[in-house]
Amino acid sequence: MFLIMISAMMSLTVAMLMMMGCTMISKNSKKDREKMSPFECGFDPKSSARTPFSIQFFLIAVLFLIFDIEIAIMLPIILTMKWSMNSKWIITIFIFIITLIMGLYYEWSNGVLEWAK
Repeated sequence: MFLIMISAMMSLTVAMLMMMGCTMISKNSKKDREKMSPFECGFDPKSSARTPFSIQFFLIAVLFLIFDIEIAIMLPIILTMKWSMNSKWIITIFIFIITLIMGLYYEWSNGVLEWAK
């Protein structure tokens, strides 16, 4: 138990030292107009670089990533089920799919997936 406490304290100390070092190193110099403006091949920008984008596009992209990762997680599980037909695998996959379907239904019922309002 004492060894665990010592290693936890050492890791916290190293993490705090690294955070303090990064804070000291990353102090910004004077921010003038030229440094803060976007660079477009030496010309003045024609429009603002901070244009807003559709939040629905962002939500659809996040939803795509979630289901893409779901496929990447489920394919190895399906392949390993051939060698070991274990009820724990089936329960795990079932809970995983139900959780994703519930999340999709929640987003669908809140109207997140509708483009035109």
